[in-house]
Amino acid sequence: MRRWICLSCGHVYDEAEGDPASGIAPGTPFAALPPDWECPFCGAAKDQFVAEDEA
Repeated sequence: MRRWICLSCGHVYDEAEGDPASGIAPGTPFAALPPDWECPFCGAAKDQFVAEDEA
């Protein structure tokens, strides 16, 4: 499981935790998020996230 960081606001999407508030179950890989999923804090698109180990 990886963690992904929003380049706009620094929010971390943790694949192990998912995004339950947006209906994303724990264990959901970042690549499996819906194409229209956005950062829950700033609204940035998925392409504004980088893997934590690549940041």
